[in-house]
Amino acid sequence: MRLLQMPVVQMSLLRSLLSGVLTLSLSVGLFGVNVARAAYPDKLIRLVVPFAPGGGTDQTSRALAAGLAKELGQTVVIENKPGAGTVIGMDSVARSAPDGYTLVMATFAHAVNSTLQAKLPYDSAKAFTPIALIARGPNVLVVRADSPFQSVQEIIAAARAKPGALTYASQGNGTSAHLAGELFQNLAKIEFTHIPYRGASLAMTDLLGGQVDLFIGTAAGVAPLIGSAKLRALAVTSPMPSVAFAAIPTLAATLPGYAVESWYGVYAPAGTPVPVVEVLNRAISQAVKSPEFIKKIEQEGLTIAVGKPAELEQYVQAEQARWKQIILENKIQSQ
Repeated sequence: MRLLQMPVVQMSLLRSLLSGVLTLSLSVGLFGVNVARAAYPDKLIRLVVPFAPGGGTDQTSRALAAGLAKELGQTVVIENKPGAGTVIGMDSVARSAPDGYTLVMATFAHAVNSTLQAKLPYDSAKAFTPIALIARGPNVLVVRADSPFQSVQEIIAAARAKPGALTYASQGNGTSAHLAGELFQNLAKIEFTHIPYRGASLAMTDLLGGQVDLFIGTAAGVAPLIGSAKLRALAVTSPMPSVAFAAIPTLAATLPGYAVESWYGVYAPAGTPVPVVEVLNRAISQAVKSPEFIKKIEQEGLTIAVGKPAELEQYVQAEQARWKQIILENKIQSQ
């Protein structure tokens, strides 16, 4: 009642004051929303590559980083941290702040290290937050151009005739090339002699020189030599034919159930906030659509396979279970 009895001038001032407070409150609220939306990212982002510069993982990561920078409006830099079968690079990310500013490009090695390595400095299942699967693709079974082998069947026949006589190269114990060869032997019930090297380039050199008979290399690594007719491709390791190698049969056509894939997936440290994960996942989903990234992926013989974080987690869990069995059955140890 006392409010109603206020002079008109006072009532007008009160209304103006209340209106100003309401306007200020709404402005602060809206500003707060805008700040929250703009809070991430507001500085440089690091994408760790657990391999040396120049390889397929490095090149794919750089192409993705360029696209992410455009989508996020922030610089995305590559940090190469090779060593210990990717463990050094992965560990550096596991120890980083879970704020979305340190990411890692994981590969096949991430799915097998927990079985291969007697003691990891991190728990593979708990140390990382999945962001997105990027791409998947085949490896390729190759022989040198003057090899007598023209097909997978001929290799199997020769290995059965002389167990252990045929040699196959890999870039090291526990690598994708090594495990691909072990799976080949298991399913075909044959025996090769494994020759591990300290890197794919050294393995390729000896393959070309005739010191070893076979190599199951990444599509990116062997494609130029197939194109220049220095190597002959006999099969791809993916369960389905590869678009990049349409004329080459699958190993599964001869050995049902055979499947080995190269893959790339982005992770962040465990505990990264869900809203940040969602921002990164959306940005990656857009970045992989760029013509530049698509061209790079095609050169690598890969197929874009971006999905939600849970899809990366499910895919890698299945890979871990499958390769754990192969590693234990064949008593494979890391380098």
